[in-house]
Amino acid sequence: MESLSSYELGQWGEEVATRFLEQRGYEIIQRNARLLRREVDIIAKQSGTIVFVEVKTRASLRYGSGLEAVDRRKQNRLIQAAKAYLGQGDTIRFDVISILMDPASKQARQIRHIRNAFTC
Repeated sequence: MESLSSYELGQWGEEVATRFLEQRGYEIIQRNARLLRREVDIIAKQSGTIVFVEVKTRASLRYGSGLEAVDRRKQNRLIQAAKAYLGQGDTIRFDVISILMDPASKQARQIRHIRNAFTC
């Protein structure tokens, strides 16, 4: 099978993550939201909480897991974007979804959802 570009892999992963969240009762508010020149992969709502979701997709673990890629700098960017999005009194949470794709079948081999992955 033809391999995906990093952009295509990211788009595929965001689609998988969106379906994953919807199946668990999340309401998807927006995908690929641009806030303060930063992109938030998924903004969703669950039980009255606004959830900002960073999605990291990998085809292998050669360069580490997707979870490892959400470093302090990335967290700070998401926090700044969330602040630009929110109204006063909103309850928020930051989640990370890490997806490992099986390159041969182009199916998700592993999906890890970390709720409350970090805080402001």
